[in-house]
Amino acid sequence: MFKIVLLLLLFLCLPAQDKYELGNGVQVASLPIYIGGYISVDYRNKQNENRYRIDDLAMLSYGNYKKFSYMAELEYRNLYTKTYKNNDTNITRDQKLHIERLYTDYNYNEHYSLRIGKYNSPVGFWNLLPVNVLQATTSDPAIIHLIFPEFTTGLNVAYSNIQSSEIKIDVMIQHNKDFDDNYNNYIIDEHYAVGFTYEKDNYALKINAGHFSQISDTVFKNLNYALIGAKYDTNRYQITTELGYQSSQTKTTRPYASYVQGLYRITAKHHAIIRAEAYKDNVTNIKDNIAIFGYTYRPLYPLALKAEYQLHSLHKEDNLLFSFSVMF
Repeated sequence: MFKIVLLLLLFLCLPAQDKYELGNGVQVASLPIYIGGYISVDYRNKQNENRYRIDDLAMLSYGNYKKFSYMAELEYRNLYTKTYKNNDTNITRDQKLHIERLYTDYNYNEHYSLRIGKYNSPVGFWNLLPVNVLQATTSDPAIIHLIFPEFTTGLNVAYSNIQSSEIKIDVMIQHNKDFDDNYNNYIIDEHYAVGFTYEKDNYALKINAGHFSQISDTVFKNLNYALIGAKYDTNRYQITTELGYQSSQTKTTRPYASYVQGLYRITAKHHAIIRAEAYKDNVTNIKDNIAIFGYTYRPLYPLALKAEYQLHSLHKEDNLLFSFSVMF
């Protein structure tokens, strides 16, 4: 708790900014350093279970100077959880401050850039929006947690070419442990991957393929994956889809995980969302089909009130979810 108070005091004691905008952080004196953060709380109603949670509390720092820029994000995940189930109450607290992102970028020229540190793996579309308030729904599609490592700690080399359309190629290289092994969906010490992105007008296409090695699993230590995604985005509509596959040397571990999501912007502040998901996990022998109906209200862009109802083919997993999140 002392660390939480210290983070909040640090933010509150920064010099007042006349041009401060919610979500952009505050500048430290005249330095190219900005400090901000975000918080997310949610409530879930499930069969015989009610859960109240402080999901994320994070401090962000970012800035750029000439060809260099950086991002640092420290986060409490599942800081406080209170669950009512079968007339019992359970409270858990995770007060460890995790390193979510910590990297430096170097933009060599308009075509080539280099990133070193811990960063969101540039795989698919959803994984590039790690902050809850910026996502369409509170819950993530299952594909994000099943198919590939959400974070990579190492190098990312990117090439981009923008003319009538944009082409981008990413190469990810990790041959070391994570800065924070407890903040990733897979505990890995190797990750090699390549990604291709094509964007033109309202359309975007992504193809990714990679290999990673787990530290914590000796049965399925080495895993390969592939993913393809597409997006169509206009002022009124957004349609996004991703399909992924994962296998080991001896077994198809996740033969498929996919989603198709439609978002309709009723107004600038009101969004309606429908998402259909399906996945099969041969490691845990779980197969599920999910339909999600969501609604998001943004009185300001960096502030979101969200509600969603999830229907699962595993009926005990049906749940209602509400959340409040804000960037500051």
